[in-house]
Amino acid sequence: MSGIIYRISGSVVTANGVENANMYNVVRVGSAGLIGEIIKLNGDSAIVQVYEDTTGLRPGEPVENTNTQLSVLLGPGLIGSIFDGIQRPLDKIKAQSGDFITKGVNVEPLDTKRKWHFSPKAKKGDRVMAGGIIGEVDETSLINHKVMVPVGINGVVENIYTDDLTINDTVAEIKKADGSIVEVKLSQRWPVRSPRPVKSKLPPEIPLITGQRVIDTLFPVAKGGTAAVPGPFGSGKTVIQHQLSKWSDSEIVVYVGCGERGNEMTEILSTFPELQDPKSGKPLMDRTVLIANTSNMPVAAREASIYTGITIAEFYRDMGYSVALMADSTSRWAEALREISGRLEEMPGEEGYPAYLGRRVAEFYERAGRVEVLSGKIGSVTAIGAVSPPGGDTSEPVSQNTLRVTRVFWALDASLANARHFPSINWLNSYSLYGDELSKWYQENVGKDWPSIQKAVMAILQKEAEINDVVQLVGYDALPENEKMTLDIAKVIREDYLQQSAFDDVDTYTSMKKQYMMLKAVMQLSEAEASAVQRGVLVSDMQEIEAKQKIARMKYVKEADIEKYYKDIEGAISKIGSMKVRSE
Repeated sequence: MSGIIYRISGSVVTANGVENANMYNVVRVGSAGLIGEIIKLNGDSAIVQVYEDTTGLRPGEPVENTNTQLSVLLGPGLIGSIFDGIQRPLDKIKAQSGDFITKGVNVEPLDTKRKWHFSPKAKKGDRVMAGGIIGEVDETSLINHKVMVPVGINGVVENIYTDDLTINDTVAEIKKADGSIVEVKLSQRWPVRSPRPVKSKLPPEIPLITGQRVIDTLFPVAKGGTAAVPGPFGSGKTVIQHQLSKWSDSEIVVYVGCGERGNEMTEILSTFPELQDPKSGKPLMDRTVLIANTSNMPVAAREASIYTGITIAEFYRDMGYSVALMADSTSRWAEALREISGRLEEMPGEEGYPAYLGRRVAEFYERAGRVEVLSGKIGSVTAIGAVSPPGGDTSEPVSQNTLRVTRVFWALDASLANARHFPSINWLNSYSLYGDELSKWYQENVGKDWPSIQKAVMAILQKEAEINDVVQLVGYDALPENEKMTLDIAKVIREDYLQQSAFDDVDTYTSMKKQYMMLKAVMQLSEAEASAVQRGVLVSDMQEIEAKQKIARMKYVKEADIEKYYKDIEGAISKIGSMKVRSE
């Protein structure tokens, strides 16, 4: 017996008489069979959040309970796919219904006819545990898909097959302790709101190398860490996430476009498939999953898209991969929560957001981490969430609740963006709480003096801000020469190091080795200028020196030539020591 629709309020539907109704059960709503999820039970009534357009629904139409929770299908074929917020493949939907998603369309998330060659890694008689790897499939040219024993299943392998199989075929049969036989298929389902279990969480001791100098040098994020990127419209949030997707040393990228403008998502969907992975030369989509939920799609599916993305990321983490999850933007996700909360007539919190906003944000970011997975391998999910505060005001609830749980804050500044300084991360307002934990890695893998150089750079930038306040009162000419020198070096750091072009083939990515050499050159310039000033050389006489011009061009020098170029700079800097003091 099915229930019937009693009341409709936008995407929220009240149904009476739904059989075996449980929280978070997926239901089919109306004669069109729209996908919905039970989010509240009130006596005999079930409050359903519908993930599709409810236009045309009428009271009295049927509501069927599927008795399953909102889940994603996990298996080979995820990589390279483009899904909507509830894991419906957009390319298959277009082939079936045209440019717009028709109501009630029901498409399998993964190709059920495609055959994958399964190579077993376990054999008959082996004892296997939940999360253990029993075989592999070459999913793409870059990703080797590990077939895992589903969570909750331990036992002995009765049969295992070597064959070309579809995702619905059985790859192994496992005999449990009670004598029952469980079939393991090439794919498995997992409820999106439940984190996948792990053995233990590990400390964040390895940085996510992004190739973006302002991030890697001043505000690094750890593998398995969390970062927030708040900024007003046009400040470069999406470009930063594109750069991280392309250049970070994560093995898999999950990009969730949550409630963004249609033209912006179109650009992502059209450019990503054409991009090359810079490290391997293969297509970038061979290690990317895209989830697109534009601002004109049903608002409820926007709320689900974040969970869909993090569950897929956890699945590949459990194989031992490092995964970077980009959520753009969590503000639109919070707006979906606010709209649904309003339709449920819940008591509003600050600015109309639900009172549980902080808990939901924390639950999402807490699913990130570097962990030992059930198979004993090490995997990580790094969560980087863009926030779009109205007018760039980070005192609003979404930004504040995000900053409370994330450990890196990249503050995007509209004034820097307007001055064409990109990435427009404000070095005075941003911070990273991973610095102390990552310093050992930097000392062992980059340079023993890296932490001291990084602190010296930050000190110069902060000193510059203090001196600029004085300049506004007394003017530049009234400053002593040593303070003029500080402003001079700070300008070199800002314009020749922190500023980076995403569209220049060389400057778009800087290795840690090159970053180290660039910073050492700047610090050597700083010491040489300070020594010259002590001897009486004027800062104005050092404006056009050769060393400065060489440092300005250093970001455009190819990685293979950087050592030779660095030696040339050292020679140019040594000439500062022989500069003569101008006679009055």
